[in-house]
Amino acid sequence: MIGKLTGTLAERNPPQIVIDCHGVGYEVDVPMSTFYNLPQLGEKVSLLTHFVVREDAQILYGFGTAGERAAFRELIKISGVGPRTALSVLSGMSVNELSQAITLQQAGRLVKVPGIGKKTAERLLLELKGKLGDALGGPAGAAQPASDVQADILQALLALGYSDKEAAASLKALPQDVGVSEGIKLALKALAK
Repeated sequence: MIGKLTGTLAERNPPQIVIDCHGVGYEVDVPMSTFYNLPQLGEKVSLLTHFVVREDAQILYGFGTAGERAAFRELIKISGVGPRTALSVLSGMSVNELSQAITLQQAGRLVKVPGIGKKTAERLLLELKGKLGDALGGPAGAAQPASDVQADILQALLALGYSDKEAAASLKALPQDVGVSEGIKLALKALAK
């Protein structure tokens, strides 16, 4: 029903904000990824929204990108995952990180998100496999490692404690025909700089 809000940012109380649209203040719950990219109070803001009507409440959820909203909508379709849990997932990891975790079937990355246990993580992996990429407008593997070798290197770097961004950046610098052990060594050298 309400697909987009454009107005002035009136309040910021994480995870909720208030957008003043010509004298009407809309309370909107946003993931932290959207919250961190908001302008200062009093400035113009535009968010895509998802409107949830329940027996006891009507709640607006806002998103800075179409990808975040699409991922949110896919998450809430899963049994046992409500809007709050979906918001928590999107606050704990980016849409690309979520897509990567699903493609590589990494339950451990999902369990790190507050409110996601092992069983919920496994259900997310099972039910979202192949769906999240379609919702984001591309194949699920589009932003993923190009080969099994690169996926193994990525796994090793993540296991060593490097962030997703650091690991992905180091993969881009590797030669295409590199082996796993040599690739890990080269990636670690690049990350040490």
